[in-house]
Amino acid sequence: MAASNGEKGLIVSFGEMLIDFVPTESGVSLAEAPGFLKAPGGAPANVAIAVSRLGGRSAFVGKLGDDEFGHMLAGILRKNGVADQGINFDTGARTALAFVTLRADGDREFMFYRNPSADMLLRPDELDLDLIRSAKVFHYGSISLIVEPCRSAHLKAMEVAKEAGALLSYDPNLREPLWPSKEEAKTQIMSIWDKAEIIKVSDVELEFLTGSNKIDDETAMSLWHPNLKLLLVTLGEKGCRYYAKTFRGSVDPFHVNAVDTTGAGDSFVGALLNKIAEDQSILEDEERLRKVLRFANACGAITTTKKGAIPALPTDAEVLSFLEGK
Repeated sequence: MAASNGEKGLIVSFGEMLIDFVPTESGVSLAEAPGFLKAPGGAPANVAIAVSRLGGRSAFVGKLGDDEFGHMLAGILRKNGVADQGINFDTGARTALAFVTLRADGDREFMFYRNPSADMLLRPDELDLDLIRSAKVFHYGSISLIVEPCRSAHLKAMEVAKEAGALLSYDPNLREPLWPSKEEAKTQIMSIWDKAEIIKVSDVELEFLTGSNKIDDETAMSLWHPNLKLLLVTLGEKGCRYYAKTFRGSVDPFHVNAVDTTGAGDSFVGALLNKIAEDQSILEDEERLRKVLRFANACGAITTTKKGAIPALPTDAEVLSFLEGK
């Protein structure tokens, strides 16, 4: 059963974890990169670690290869205080890899090695249902919707979490190269849209899902559905916009010297969910929500100042120190 208000609730994050290979030099193509640093990644895993770094309780549910990289990733989760009983290992498939191109402005492009990777092969019967039922917040992306059997596992996990009273949180985390087509990506991402109570999209994802090149309130509200409690649009260096049932607004960004934007959105989400897991009434109190979103913006900004997602995720003390200087 999901935890009651006031208790530090568990955030269960579902989906992929992989190795990002990040070039040692920014602003060059993959072919031109002189070398790569291996960095643990995968949006749902990043969110789980972001929560734990900030003092929250988190668990990860997914599948890794029964290989050195897979066991390394599981070890990183444990080292960062993330509960690992929801992890399965596949003896027949490798842990996913992604090579990341860093542009000069710190933004990135991806080339994936998944044919198939272990995360795609998670089956519904492998899910730790007791762990999922204990979630106060159940968080997921859309990459786990691309192929079976992981898609069915994803849908089952969502259903079980919802029945147990968890708040459902969705960050589509669009990765176009992984989908058969843009049309399939949009169809599948939207197929579970009306289930989530918290949804975070980037400005790029807003354009992709709506077909509009206008990043405004009307475009954002076209994604609203009756079950939603909070819709967030992150705008990178321009901050974020928020839409709740009875109020809406924007929160200013923090300007930093960005070297790698990988994981910034996950850091933002982790910070937000950590606060919501402590007290869901934040979702109905604009003044308190704005403070939480300012904190989340700071987490995202700090994360862009180092290479790699997980190494860059801040602690609570680091965020408070950062905010004191602003």
